[in-house]
Amino acid sequence: MRQLVTTRRGGPDALVVRDVPAPAPSPGEVRVRTALAGLNFADVMVRLGLYPDGPALPAVLGHEASGEIDAVGDGVPVSRIGERVVALCRFGAFSEQVCVPAAQAFALPAGIDLERAAALPVNYLTAHVMLRVLAPVQPGDRVLVHSAAGGVGQAACQLARLGGGEVLASASPAKHDLLRAQGCRLVFDSRAASFAALVKEATEGRGCDIALEPRHGRWIMESYRALGEGGRLILHGFSSAAEGGGGVAGAIRTLARVPWLTLNPLRLMNDTRSVGGVNLGRLWHRADRLVAWMHVLLGWLSAGDIAPVVDRIFTPEEAAAAYRRLEERRNVGKVLLDFRAGGAA
Repeated sequence: MRQLVTTRRGGPDALVVRDVPAPAPSPGEVRVRTALAGLNFADVMVRLGLYPDGPALPAVLGHEASGEIDAVGDGVPVSRIGERVVALCRFGAFSEQVCVPAAQAFALPAGIDLERAAALPVNYLTAHVMLRVLAPVQPGDRVLVHSAAGGVGQAACQLARLGGGEVLASASPAKHDLLRAQGCRLVFDSRAASFAALVKEATEGRGCDIALEPRHGRWIMESYRALGEGGRLILHGFSSAAEGGGGVAGAIRTLARVPWLTLNPLRLMNDTRSVGGVNLGRLWHRADRLVAWMHVLLGWLSAGDIAPVVDRIFTPEEAAAAYRRLEERRNVGKVLLDFRAGGAA
Protein backbone atom coordinates (compact mmCIF):
# COMPACT_ATOMS: atom_id res chain seq x y z
CA MET A 1 0.00 0.00 0.00
CA ARG A 2 1.07 3.64 -0.51
CA GLN A 3 1.95 5.97 2.33
CA LEU A 4 2.90 9.63 2.27
CA VAL A 5 5.95 10.02 4.50
CA THR A 6 7.35 13.23 5.96
CA THR A 7 11.01 12.27 5.83
CA ARG A 8 12.65 15.21 7.60
CA ARG A 9 12.25 18.80 8.67
CA GLY A 10 11.96 21.33 5.91
CA GLY A 11 9.72 22.34 3.04
CA PRO A 12 7.19 20.31 1.05
CA ASP A 13 10.02 18.57 -0.79
CA ALA A 14 10.48 16.51 2.38
CA LEU A 15 7.37 14.47 1.41
CA VAL A 16 7.85 11.07 -0.23
CA VAL A 17 5.40 8.33 -1.29
CA ARG A 18 6.50 4.81 -0.42
CA ASP A 19 5.07 1.29 -0.61
CA VAL A 20 4.76 -0.75 2.60
CA PRO A 21 2.82 -3.83 3.72
CA ALA A 22 -0.77 -3.25 4.85
CA PRO A 23 -1.25 -3.19 8.66
CA ALA A 24 -3.38 -5.72 10.52
CA PRO A 25 -5.94 -4.35 13.03
CA SER A 26 -5.25 -5.08 16.69
CA PRO A 27 -8.01 -6.16 19.09
CA GLY A 28 -10.65 -3.43 19.28
CA GLU A 29 -9.52 -1.81 16.04
CA VAL A 30 -10.84 -1.55 12.51
CA ARG A 31 -8.82 -1.08 9.35
CA VAL A 32 -10.02 1.63 7.00
CA ARG A 33 -9.23 1.58 3.29
CA THR A 34 -8.65 5.29 2.84
CA ALA A 35 -10.46 7.17 0.12
CA LEU A 36 -9.53 10.72 1.15
CA ALA A 37 -7.46 12.28 3.92
CA GLY A 38 -7.42 15.90 5.06
CA LEU A 39 -4.44 18.24 5.19
CA ASN A 40 -4.05 20.44 8.26
CA PHE A 41 -1.71 23.21 9.27
CA ALA A 42 -0.58 21.04 12.17
CA ASP A 43 1.15 18.83 9.59
CA VAL A 44 3.15 21.85 8.44
CA MET A 45 4.12 22.62 12.03
CA VAL A 46 5.35 19.03 12.49
CA ARG A 47 7.45 19.30 9.34
CA LEU A 48 8.93 22.59 10.55
CA GLY A 49 9.70 21.12 13.97
CA LEU A 50 7.25 23.44 15.72
CA TYR A 51 4.51 21.05 16.83
CA PRO A 52 4.99 20.08 20.49
CA ASP A 53 3.28 16.70 20.20
CA GLY A 54 4.56 15.73 16.77
CA PRO A 55 6.11 12.33 16.11
CA ALA A 56 9.78 11.82 15.39
CA LEU A 57 10.56 12.01 11.68
CA PRO A 58 10.33 10.19 9.35
CA ALA A 59 6.63 9.69 10.05
CA VAL A 60 3.26 9.27 8.38
CA LEU A 61 1.09 12.22 9.39
CA GLY A 62 -2.63 12.87 8.97
CA HIS A 63 -5.41 13.04 11.56
CA GLU A 64 -8.52 12.23 9.51
CA ALA A 65 -9.63 9.95 6.72
CA SER A 66 -12.79 8.80 5.02
CA GLY A 67 -13.20 5.41 3.41
CA GLU A 68 -14.50 1.91 4.02
CA ILE A 69 -13.74 -0.61 6.73
CA ASP A 70 -12.05 -3.62 5.13
CA ALA A 71 -10.93 -5.59 8.21
CA VAL A 72 -11.65 -5.75 11.95
CA GLY A 73 -9.69 -6.89 14.97
CA ASP A 74 -10.83 -9.21 17.73
CA GLY A 75 -13.84 -7.91 19.62
CA VAL A 76 -15.20 -5.86 16.72
CA PRO A 77 -18.31 -7.17 14.90
CA VAL A 78 -17.51 -8.56 11.48
CA SER A 79 -20.66 -6.81 10.27
CA ARG A 80 -18.72 -3.53 10.28
CA ILE A 81 -16.70 -4.67 7.26
CA GLY A 82 -17.91 -2.68 4.26
CA GLU A 83 -19.13 0.25 6.39
CA ARG A 84 -18.50 3.73 4.99
CA VAL A 85 -16.80 5.75 7.70
CA VAL A 86 -14.87 8.84 8.64
CA ALA A 87 -12.01 8.11 11.04
CA LEU A 88 -10.08 10.06 13.64
CA CYS A 89 -6.38 9.17 13.63
CA ARG A 90 -3.68 10.26 16.06
CA PHE A 91 -1.36 10.17 13.06
CA GLY A 92 -1.08 7.84 10.07
CA ALA A 93 -4.07 8.88 7.95
CA PHE A 94 -1.87 9.55 4.90
CA SER A 95 -1.94 5.89 4.00
CA GLU A 96 -4.04 3.67 1.75
CA GLN A 97 -5.01 1.63 4.81
CA VAL A 98 -4.98 2.77 8.42
CA CYS A 99 -6.01 1.08 11.70
CA VAL A 100 -7.92 3.03 14.34
CA PRO A 101 -9.93 2.18 17.48
CA ALA A 102 -13.37 1.01 16.42
CA ALA A 103 -15.08 3.86 18.33
CA GLN A 104 -13.10 6.41 16.28
CA ALA A 105 -14.44 5.14 12.95
CA PHE A 106 -17.85 6.78 12.54
CA ALA A 107 -20.50 5.39 10.20
CA LEU A 108 -21.47 8.03 7.65
CA PRO A 109 -25.09 9.17 7.51
CA ALA A 110 -26.95 8.37 4.31
CA GLY A 111 -26.29 10.86 1.55
CA ILE A 112 -22.94 12.10 2.89
CA ASP A 113 -20.14 11.73 0.36
CA LEU A 114 -16.58 10.79 1.24
CA GLU A 115 -15.22 14.20 0.26
CA ARG A 116 -17.32 16.15 2.75
CA ALA A 117 -16.71 13.47 5.37
CA ALA A 118 -12.93 13.80 5.11
CA ALA A 119 -13.22 17.58 5.47
CA LEU A 120 -15.16 17.33 8.74
CA PRO A 121 -13.16 16.06 11.75
CA VAL A 122 -10.23 18.35 12.55
CA ASN A 123 -11.66 21.64 11.28
CA TYR A 124 -15.07 21.21 12.84
CA LEU A 125 -13.83 19.69 16.09
CA THR A 126 -11.53 22.70 16.50
CA ALA A 127 -14.40 25.09 15.78
CA HIS A 128 -16.68 23.13 18.13
CA VAL A 129 -14.22 23.38 21.02
CA MET A 130 -13.90 27.11 20.43
CA LEU A 131 -17.56 28.02 19.91
CA ARG A 132 -19.37 25.39 21.98
CA VAL A 133 -16.95 24.60 24.83
CA LEU A 134 -14.56 27.50 25.55
CA ALA A 135 -16.58 30.44 24.22
CA PRO A 136 -20.14 29.24 23.62
CA VAL A 137 -21.73 31.50 21.02
CA GLN A 138 -25.08 33.02 21.98
CA PRO A 139 -27.74 34.53 19.71
CA GLY A 140 -26.67 38.03 18.73
CA ASP A 141 -22.97 37.51 19.52
CA ARG A 142 -20.53 39.16 17.13
CA VAL A 143 -17.83 36.60 16.26
CA LEU A 144 -14.56 37.74 14.69
CA VAL A 145 -13.09 34.93 12.56
CA HIS A 146 -9.60 35.44 11.15
CA SER A 147 -8.47 33.44 8.10
CA ALA A 148 -12.18 32.94 7.59
CA ALA A 149 -11.86 31.33 4.16
CA GLY A 150 -9.57 28.54 5.38
CA GLY A 151 -10.65 25.14 6.62
CA VAL A 152 -11.06 26.01 10.30
CA GLY A 153 -12.30 29.48 9.38
CA GLN A 154 -15.13 28.16 7.23
CA ALA A 155 -16.11 25.70 9.95
CA ALA A 156 -16.08 28.48 12.57
CA CYS A 157 -18.23 30.75 10.40
CA GLN A 158 -20.83 27.99 10.05
CA LEU A 159 -20.88 27.08 13.75
CA ALA A 160 -21.08 30.76 14.72
CA ARG A 161 -24.14 31.23 12.52
CA LEU A 162 -25.64 27.97 13.74
CA GLY A 163 -25.48 29.37 17.26
CA GLY A 164 -27.18 32.60 16.23
CA GLY A 165 -24.01 34.65 15.97
CA GLU A 166 -23.05 37.31 13.46
CA VAL A 167 -19.71 36.85 11.67
CA LEU A 168 -17.02 39.47 11.17
CA ALA A 169 -14.23 38.09 8.98
CA SER A 170 -10.69 38.68 7.81
CA ALA A 171 -9.08 37.03 4.79
CA SER A 172 -6.93 37.90 1.80
CA PRO A 173 -8.69 40.33 -0.58
CA ALA A 174 -9.29 37.73 -3.30
CA LYS A 175 -11.62 35.89 -0.91
CA HIS A 176 -13.67 38.87 0.27
CA ASP A 177 -16.50 38.49 -2.23
CA LEU A 178 -16.99 34.87 -1.17
CA LEU A 179 -17.22 35.84 2.49
CA ARG A 180 -19.64 38.66 1.77
CA ALA A 181 -21.79 36.23 -0.21
CA GLN A 182 -21.80 34.00 2.86
CA GLY A 183 -23.30 36.83 4.89
CA CYS A 184 -20.32 38.18 6.85
CA ARG A 185 -21.19 41.57 8.35
CA LEU A 186 -17.65 42.93 8.03
CA VAL A 187 -14.82 41.67 5.78
CA PHE A 188 -11.29 43.10 5.87
CA ASP A 189 -7.75 42.21 4.85
CA SER A 190 -6.17 39.63 7.14
CA ARG A 191 -2.81 41.38 6.71
CA ALA A 192 -4.12 44.62 8.23
CA ALA A 193 -1.95 45.42 11.24
CA SER A 194 -4.70 47.51 12.86
CA PHE A 195 -8.26 46.29 12.70
CA ALA A 196 -9.72 46.78 16.17
CA ALA A 197 -11.10 50.20 15.16
CA LEU A 198 -12.80 48.62 12.11
CA VAL A 199 -14.47 46.05 14.35
CA LYS A 200 -15.59 48.69 16.85
CA GLU A 201 -17.02 50.87 14.07
CA ALA A 202 -18.89 47.92 12.51
CA THR A 203 -20.42 47.06 15.89
CA GLU A 204 -21.49 50.58 16.87
CA GLY A 205 -18.64 50.81 19.36
CA ARG A 206 -19.53 47.60 21.16
CA GLY A 207 -16.70 45.42 19.84
CA CYS A 208 -16.94 41.72 19.17
CA ASP A 209 -18.01 39.16 21.75
CA ILE A 210 -15.69 36.39 20.53
CA ALA A 211 -12.46 36.62 18.55
CA LEU A 212 -10.77 33.55 17.05
CA GLU A 213 -7.08 34.16 16.38
CA PRO A 214 -5.00 31.53 14.49
CA ARG A 215 -1.85 33.57 13.84
CA HIS A 216 -0.36 34.24 17.29
CA GLY A 217 2.40 36.77 17.93
CA ARG A 218 1.63 40.43 17.26
CA TRP A 219 -1.94 39.66 16.21
CA ILE A 220 -3.01 38.62 19.69
CA MET A 221 -3.19 42.09 21.19
CA GLU A 222 -5.08 43.61 18.26
CA SER A 223 -7.71 40.86 18.44
CA TYR A 224 -7.93 41.48 22.19
CA ARG A 225 -8.51 45.21 21.57
CA ALA A 226 -11.34 44.31 19.19
CA LEU A 227 -13.30 42.70 22.06
CA GLY A 228 -16.04 44.38 24.03
CA GLU A 229 -16.73 43.95 27.73
CA GLY A 230 -17.23 40.28 28.53
CA GLY A 231 -15.40 39.36 25.32
CA ARG A 232 -13.50 36.12 24.83
CA LEU A 233 -10.33 35.69 22.76
CA ILE A 234 -9.53 32.13 21.65
CA LEU A 235 -6.10 31.34 20.22
CA HIS A 236 -6.00 28.31 17.95
CA GLY A 237 -2.84 28.37 15.91
CA PHE A 238 0.74 29.44 15.40
CA SER A 239 0.63 30.08 11.66
CA SER A 240 2.72 33.27 11.74
CA ALA A 241 5.71 31.12 12.67
CA ALA A 242 5.55 29.47 9.24
CA GLU A 243 5.97 32.72 7.32
CA GLY A 244 9.20 33.21 5.44
CA GLY A 245 10.16 29.56 5.67
CA GLY A 246 9.27 29.19 9.33
CA GLY A 247 11.48 27.00 11.46
CA VAL A 248 13.07 28.02 14.74
CA ALA A 249 13.75 31.57 13.53
CA GLY A 250 10.10 32.05 12.59
CA ALA A 251 8.97 30.69 15.94
CA ILE A 252 11.28 33.03 17.83
CA ARG A 253 10.06 36.04 15.84
CA THR A 254 6.45 35.12 16.53
CA LEU A 255 6.97 34.43 20.24
CA ALA A 256 8.87 37.71 20.65
CA ARG A 257 5.72 39.57 19.61
CA VAL A 258 3.44 37.86 22.11
CA PRO A 259 2.14 40.34 24.74
CA TRP A 260 3.39 38.23 27.64
CA LEU A 261 3.21 41.00 30.23
CA THR A 262 0.36 43.09 28.84
CA LEU A 263 -2.28 40.34 29.05
CA ASN A 264 -1.92 39.64 32.75
CA PRO A 265 -4.57 38.51 35.26
CA LEU A 266 -5.18 42.04 36.57
CA ARG A 267 -5.84 43.40 33.11
CA LEU A 268 -8.20 40.54 32.29
CA MET A 269 -10.18 41.24 35.46
CA ASN A 270 -10.30 44.98 34.91
CA ASP A 271 -11.33 44.58 31.25
CA THR A 272 -13.79 41.77 32.08
CA ARG A 273 -12.43 39.65 29.25
CA SER A 274 -10.92 36.20 28.95
CA VAL A 275 -8.29 34.46 26.85
CA GLY A 276 -8.29 30.75 26.00
CA GLY A 277 -6.55 28.42 23.63
CA VAL A 278 -7.11 25.25 21.63
CA ASN A 279 -4.64 22.56 20.62
CA LEU A 280 -6.73 19.65 19.40
CA GLY A 281 -3.71 17.36 19.61
CA ARG A 282 -3.76 17.70 23.39
CA LEU A 283 -7.29 16.25 23.51
CA TRP A 284 -6.47 12.87 21.98
CA HIS A 285 -6.22 11.29 25.42
CA ARG A 286 -9.86 12.34 25.95
CA ALA A 287 -11.20 10.18 23.16
CA ASP A 288 -14.55 9.97 24.94
CA ARG A 289 -15.09 13.70 24.45
CA LEU A 290 -13.87 13.70 20.86
CA VAL A 291 -16.18 10.81 20.02
CA ALA A 292 -19.17 12.55 21.61
CA TRP A 293 -18.45 15.79 19.75
CA MET A 294 -18.04 13.92 16.46
CA HIS A 295 -21.50 12.40 16.85
CA VAL A 296 -22.92 15.91 17.35
CA LEU A 297 -21.14 17.15 14.22
CA LEU A 298 -22.32 14.19 12.16
CA GLY A 299 -25.86 14.91 13.28
CA TRP A 300 -25.56 18.52 12.11
CA LEU A 301 -23.99 17.36 8.85
CA SER A 302 -26.81 14.89 8.20
CA ALA A 303 -29.40 17.59 8.94
CA GLY A 304 -27.74 20.06 6.57
CA ASP A 305 -26.90 22.48 9.38
CA ILE A 306 -23.21 22.46 8.41
CA ALA A 307 -21.59 21.89 5.03
CA PRO A 308 -17.83 21.28 4.82
CA VAL A 309 -16.22 23.20 1.97
CA VAL A 310 -13.71 21.23 -0.12
CA ASP A 311 -11.13 23.41 -1.84
CA ARG A 312 -9.12 21.02 -4.03
CA ILE A 313 -8.21 17.34 -4.13
CA PHE A 314 -4.69 16.13 -4.93
CA THR A 315 -3.07 12.72 -5.26
CA PRO A 316 -0.42 11.69 -2.69
CA GLU A 317 2.18 12.20 -5.43
CA GLU A 318 1.01 15.82 -5.66
CA ALA A 319 1.27 16.39 -1.91
CA ALA A 320 4.00 19.03 -2.22
CA ALA A 321 1.73 21.18 -4.41
CA ALA A 322 -1.17 20.56 -2.02
CA TYR A 323 0.84 21.79 0.95
CA ARG A 324 2.13 24.82 -0.93
CA ARG A 325 -1.47 25.77 -1.62
CA LEU A 326 -2.23 25.46 2.10
CA GLU A 327 0.90 27.27 3.28
CA GLU A 328 0.42 30.12 0.81
CA ARG A 329 -3.20 30.52 2.02
CA ARG A 330 -4.64 30.04 -1.47
CA ASN A 331 -7.24 27.53 -0.32
CA VAL A 332 -10.90 28.18 0.38
CA GLY A 333 -11.96 25.37 2.70
CA LYS A 334 -10.32 21.97 2.97
CA VAL A 335 -7.48 20.53 0.91
CA LEU A 336 -7.67 16.73 0.54
CA LEU A 337 -5.45 13.89 -0.64
CA ASP A 338 -7.08 11.16 -2.72
CA PHE A 339 -5.73 7.66 -2.05
CA ARG A 340 -8.19 5.88 -4.35
CA ALA A 341 -6.94 4.18 -7.49
CA GLY A 342 -7.14 6.63 -10.36
CA GLY A 343 -6.05 9.70 -8.42
CA ALA A 344 -7.72 13.00 -7.64
CA ALA A 345 -11.24 13.87 -8.69
